[in-house]
Amino acid sequence: MSYVGIVLVSHSGSLASGLRDLLGQVAGDDVRVETAGGTEDGSLGTSFDLIAAAVARADTGAGVVILADLGSAVLTARAVLDDLPPGPLLVDAPFVEGAVAAAVIASTGADQTMVADAAREARDVGKF
Repeated sequence: MSYVGIVLVSHSGSLASGLRDLLGQVAGDDVRVETAGGTEDGSLGTSFDLIAAAVARADTGAGVVILADLGSAVLTARAVLDDLPPGPLLVDAPFVEGAVAAAVIASTGADQTMVADAAREARDVGKF
C-alpha cells in the first residue's frame, strides 16, 4: 500500500527534523515524512532545491502534502510547485498541529485530499 507523503518546509533544519521525529512516533514508519529545513549550508532560510528534492523523495505514488512554517517558506514552496507537474499540495495549516493531524490520517491510508483536509482542520482545534 502506498501512503500520502508529507514534506515539512521550515526555515530551521532542526525544527523540521524535530517535527519529523514527532510524526514518526504518532504515524509510524509507513508514512514518508521528508524535510526541507534551512539552506544547503545549514543556515536559517529556505531552499528551492531542498524543497524540490524533499517532494520527490516523499512521493510514493499516493500524493504529497506540504506544510510550511513561515511566509518565505510558503513562497519558496509555491515556486517549487510552479515548476512541478500538478499533484503535490501546499496546505494552509498550522505547522505542528497540521503536520500531526496529516500524518495520523495518512497512516490510515487516507487519500491526499483527506490528509490535506485534516491538516487544515487542525487550525480550529482548541487547546483548552
